[in-house]
Amino acid sequence: MSCKIKAVIFDLDGTLLYTLENLYESTNYALKHFDYRECSLEQIRNFVGNGVEKLIERAIPDGVNNPNFEECLKIFKAHYSKTMYEKTRPYDGVIKMLETLKQNNIACAVVSNKFDSAVKELCLRYFGDLIVQAAGECETIRKKPCPDGVLSVIKKLGCEGNCVYVGDSEVDIQTSKNAGLPCISVSWGYKNRDFLLQNGAQIIVDNADELTEIILNNSL
Repeated sequence: MSCKIKAVIFDLDGTLLYTLENLYESTNYALKHFDYRECSLEQIRNFVGNGVEKLIERAIPDGVNNPNFEECLKIFKAHYSKTMYEKTRPYDGVIKMLETLKQNNIACAVVSNKFDSAVKELCLRYFGDLIVQAAGECETIRKKPCPDGVLSVIKKLGCEGNCVYVGDSEVDIQTSKNAGLPCISVSWGYKNRDFLLQNGAQIIVDNADELTEIILNNSL
């Protein structure tokens, strides 16, 4: 990028927040309601990234063709909304990174495939005013890898042409490409380095300090 970075759009789950155990517990809570076989933590790790509907579709027998699919999704959302703070935490160095970016007048935002109310609540609780825009899944915006949410946030921030996208998955790599943004992939999330490279990652960072340095030095 030839222009100074003015904003960073982050994915949430697996990028800023470790949420896997809460997603795992809420998924299995919903599955147990119907006496379905529970999923392992590793299975849930592979199922996340495309929103909670896709998560339940992948976890429940027969996916969307299961007559209990909608009810299972409803139970999941209700349970997750009540328990989503229990084992969720920011990754090491994330708060310091966001504070440093704010001090350098770089706006930080979140675009996630998690349902919108949970995205906003999690960002407010863990990051406060360090995240200036937070957008999740809603009826009017297509989920990632469609660029709709990212482009909407960029427009609100007024920083077209001066943004970078940061995420932990192949969905994020595809989203950044569709939005016309450079992408930084993080190796500490739900997908490993080899997987990211196989899915087109160009820049991969291993910790928050490294990510901060790249953004501040505009070294993309």
